[in-house]
Parts: sequence; C-alpha cells; structure tokens
Amino acid sequence: MAEPIPDSAPMRLPAGNPLCDFTGLPDYAAVRPEHVGPAIDALIAEADATLRQVAAPDTPPTWQAMVEPLEAATERLGRAWGVVSHLNAVADTPELRAAYNAALPQVTEFWTRLGQDEGLLRQYQRLHDGPDVARLTPTRQRIVEHALRDFRLGGALLQGEARTRYAQIQERLAELSQSFSEHVLDATAAHADYATVDEVAGIPDDALQAAREAAQRDGRDGYKFTLHYPSYLPVMQHADHRPLRERLYRAYVTRASELGDARFDNSAIMAEILTLRREEAHLLGYADFAEVSLEPKMADTPAQVLQFLRDLASRARPFAEHDLDTLRAFARDALGLPDLEAWDVSWASEKLRQSRYALSEQEVRQYFTLPTVMAGLFRVIETLFRVAITRVPGDIQAWHPDVALYRIDAADGTLVGHFYVDLHARDGKRSGAWMDHVRSRWLDPDGRLQTPVATLTCNFPSPVGGKPALLSHDDVQTLFHEFGHGLHHLLTRVDDIAVSGISGVEWDAVELPSQLMENFCWEWEVLHFLTAHVDTGAPMPRELFDKLIAARNFQSGMQTLRQVEFSLLDMRLHHELATFTATAIAELVDDNRREVAVLQPPPFNRFLHSFSHIFAGGYAAGYYSYKWAEVLSADAYERFEEEGPLNPEVGRSYHDAILAVGGSRDAMESFKAFRGRAPRIDALLRHGGMIAPPA
Repeated sequence: MAEPIPDSAPMRLPAGNPLCDFTGLPDYAAVRPEHVGPAIDALIAEADATLRQVAAPDTPPTWQAMVEPLEAATERLGRAWGVVSHLNAVADTPELRAAYNAALPQVTEFWTRLGQDEGLLRQYQRLHDGPDVARLTPTRQRIVEHALRDFRLGGALLQGEARTRYAQIQERLAELSQSFSEHVLDATAAHADYATVDEVAGIPDDALQAAREAAQRDGRDGYKFTLHYPSYLPVMQHADHRPLRERLYRAYVTRASELGDARFDNSAIMAEILTLRREEAHLLGYADFAEVSLEPKMADTPAQVLQFLRDLASRARPFAEHDLDTLRAFARDALGLPDLEAWDVSWASEKLRQSRYALSEQEVRQYFTLPTVMAGLFRVIETLFRVAITRVPGDIQAWHPDVALYRIDAADGTLVGHFYVDLHARDGKRSGAWMDHVRSRWLDPDGRLQTPVATLTCNFPSPVGGKPALLSHDDVQTLFHEFGHGLHHLLTRVDDIAVSGISGVEWDAVELPSQLMENFCWEWEVLHFLTAHVDTGAPMPRELFDKLIAARNFQSGMQTLRQVEFSLLDMRLHHELATFTATAIAELVDDNRREVAVLQPPPFNRFLHSFSHIFAGGYAAGYYSYKWAEVLSADAYERFEEEGPLNPEVGRSYHDAILAVGGSRDAMESFKAFRGRAPRIDALLRHGGMIAPPA
C-alpha cells in the first residue's frame, strides 16, 4: 500500500468536473472547455504534492513508498489530459483549442520538471543501488533502469542555466508542435474546390454524391471537393479532367506553406523546432537530436539507421525505376500524356492497374462495406486470441454520434478492456489514422486491476445515399493496422503501468503488431468473410481476389522508395543539418530527393510543411521505424503463413510472446521468443515482390 499523502496536499478536486471523475469510462460528451483549466490545475497540484512527498530525503527509497504514490497521481493527470488532447484532435472548436493551448504550457512544465527533479532522481538511484532492488521483479527492475535513463534524457543532470534553458525548450517545443498541427488542420479545412458537371467525369458515384451533398450544404451548385483524404483521393485517382487534378494537387502539397495561406505557414515553425531540438541535444551532451532520439530505441546509432535505409533503397531502386518506366510508357502510349506530371501519377497508375490486371479500385470498394469489414476484423481477432468482442449499447457519452464503444472479454468471460472507434472524416477532426490509449492496464496500489481502454481513429468516407460506407483495400489495411496497435495496448498481461501494453516498448518496434495485422487483408481465408457487395451482399469472388493478389506488388518499388525518402530525410534533418534556415531545409529536401526518389515532384511541392509525424507526432528522427518494424512484422507473419493465418495456436504464441509482455522486456527478446531466431529482411523483400530482378 502507498504511504498516505500529507494532509496539506491539495487533494480536493473540482466537484462535478468530468475530467476529475476516474470511477469509470470518461464522459467525453460532458466535457466543456471551461472544465479544462480547473481540472488540470487541481491535478497538477495533486501530482506536485505527491512529488514533494516521495522525493523527500526521509521517504524510504522503496517501490511502495516512492513509485506507487507517484504513479497514482501522475496516472490521473495523464488520463485527464489525454481526454482533453483527444477531444482537441477529433472535435476541435475555437473554445476547446483555446482551453487546450492555455493549459498546455503548465502540463509541459510539470512533466519537464518531473523528469528533472533531483530529489526524485536521488530516490531512484537509492532504490537502484540499495538492497530492496533485488526483491523487485525483473519487470520492476527494468522500470527502475529505464527511469534512470529517462532522467538523464530529461535533463535531470543539468545544472543552473542549462537546466532552466532545457525546461524553456520543452515548453516552446510543445507550443510549436501544437501550432504546426493546427496549421495543417486549418489549411486542410480552409480549402474547397467547387467543380462543375463537366469536370467530374470518371469520379466514382459515391464520391460524387458526397461532393454534391457537400456543395448543397454550402448553398452551391456542382460538387465540393476538399483536401480531406476521402474527398481528395478519388479525384486524384479517377478524375479524367486534368486541370481539376492539378488544382487539387497543388492545393494539397502547398498546405501550411509559404505558397498557401500565410496564416497557416509552417516554415518558421519547422525551422525553430529543428533548431531547438539540436540545442536540446547539445545541452544533454549529444551531437544532434538523432542521437537523443535513438537512446530508447532498438537501433543503436544514426549511422546504423542510415545504412539500413540506404541498403533498402539500393535493393528497391531497380524495381522503382522499372515501375516508373512502365508508367511513363503507358501514359504516353495509352493515355496520350507525353509528359507525366505529379497530378497525373495516381490517375495514370489506376488506369495502368485496370489495364494490366483488369482490376478497378472502384470495383473492389463495392465489396468492402464498413459493417462487413468490421465484423470480419472482429472475427479474426476472436479466432486468433480467443476473446469475444461486443458493442456496448446505449449512451456511451462519446464525442460524436458516429463513435461506437466495444468491450473485449476473455474466453472465461473476464473483462479484458474497452475500445472506442471513430472512423469517418469530418471538419474539426485531425486527418490520418491513429490509436491512442485512454487508460492502461494497471494493478493499482490498492490491489484493484484497472482494465485498458483505447481509442481507434480513422478518416474514412461517410455513408451516402442510405448505403454503408465503402472502403478501399488500402482503407481496410489501415483499419487492421490501427487495430494492431489497439491489440498491443489491450491484450497485455503486464500489471505495472510503466511497461503495460505499448508503454515502454522501443519506439521502432511499436509498429510491429500494427503492420503484422495488415497481412491478414491479403488472405483468402480472411477476405471471403471480410467482404459483402454493397448491393447484393455477395462475398468477393475468387477471381477478383486473385486479381487483387496479382496487383499486390503493383509499384511496390516506387512505394518503398517513397517511404525510404521520408525516413532518410527525417534522419538527415536531425543528424546532418546544422543550420535550419528555410533555404538550408529546402536544399536538404532537394538533395535527399535526388539521392533516393525516382519520381521528382514539382518545385512547388512542400510536403514537409504538413509532415506532422516528425513535427507534431512523436516520430522525430524515428520515421524509419515504419520500415524497421516492417522487417520484424513481415518475418513474424511468415510463421502465420507457414502454420495457417487463422491458426489459434500461432495466435496464442504471438499473444504470449509479443502482445502480452508489452514493454516488460526488450523487443528483440520478444521477437526471438515468437520466431525462435533473430529477424531477417527476406520476408519483407518477398512480400514486396523485390526478390527477382524486374522483368
């Protein structure tokens, strides 16, 4: 049991404030902007009092006296701030944004101060060096080791002006990252293109209907297309009207840049973020921020990552060059396009895919109705992991009517956890797809087991015309990907919150479970119950599935190089660049493209200005993780291929070796426990069709 907090501690939380109610699931619907400040003030005060207590020299340096009370206080603060952050991402309003931004500096300041607290560092060092550490479980010993590492990375060893400056940098970086994200969100929402009937030939009917309804809501004739992906992508893939494609492409790739609305220009923000990260690294004694980023990851050095990426690029380049030569020849000979421009690539590629494989993305989408896909996904999870998934009925106090809540139960009926799903794009919702945790599995100091809760967010098209939403096969893979993250969080058996679920997992291994799940979308054994035609209800015919498989590695060389280009640029920005002016950044972007890309975009392309992963999403000097983890996931999935994709015994082994253990041991140990050996790159190359030289 944790020692009691002194009576002087400000334990009273605001009555009636939904952010301070931790008795059950969050009441998202009840949260108002005016709740944010009082709740965060009180929870930070509570955590501060606990910090003073446990860091005091007369507090015994034991797990029970030191770690448990602080975990309890910071867990409450983290949960409340998590609700606010989530609402800010999925239900953005000017009032909520203002409340979030007002609280952000003090939240950042607290976590920075916690990571620098000399008294707490001293207590952890005393615990680490004292006799009690031998009585801790291996998991808790690992937590103590990681805590000492994180103190060092958090600036706890800094003194005087350096310590003050480090805290200032953290606060400013939090502000800048939020501004970057807001600019991308606002720039995306601000643009609309109203097309006439003469400009929309080739666009699928469901996308046209959604565009027509959007225009009507604005009191306009024609069709409204936006930069939200469910609206943007059908135009780029299917619109025969080249000027419409060019207009949308230009608007999309200049979002949040100096070539767009000046209010949303991220140029100065990017430069300042990169400058501050390098200054932070120097304060901590590192040469650059890439070295700091890799400290808690599987990769050892930036040089190792750069070598990995360049090796992968060299293997993929012949296939990418072949892909591009084929596309250019097809565009010239079959489509009458002697000059293939950037806004032609998706359209021409879709035409080539149809020509080569008689496979139309629109035909495929008719079979991936969202309700059927969800049911099929749940069937895969229930079969492999021997759990039951049921929707929670009634009012779930969510943030939008589209949101659904589900529970997962073990085979014996024991509650495993809950998850929310929010799947459709809308204004006020950040683009992309992600999993986030609401709370983690935790055996609290009073012996109560807290079950995990997750949110799974996507930006798929909404239903139109009284029919269910239709997904592309890429959308289906995205859904499986995010549920892979969700399973990692929800199916853990670790009771210590610091390494429960995805917590404590090396960042470049976090994508292993998510990318592994994508592979099930290519299995006939899965696809036949994952599909139902929107009009007839018939499952996807084997003939169409075979075409899908034949086209699986269509342009895989180009796609691989694109991800390597982004990963290499991210690492080089944080490792090589020393001067972060707009000119220097632009020159590195161009140099990186010349080294890696086979398809050069137009000079006005400013994709970096909306690259939220590295400027606002936690992937700074870590975007390579997607390809690094893809090596792990492809190799791990090979066992499912060998023993059966829906083999419960393989599922149990995967659960036991990887999902259940979370961050309680090194990711490489978990991989070897499942695979029986170290990972190999062969499966990744085979899955991408990059084994034999291109024909």
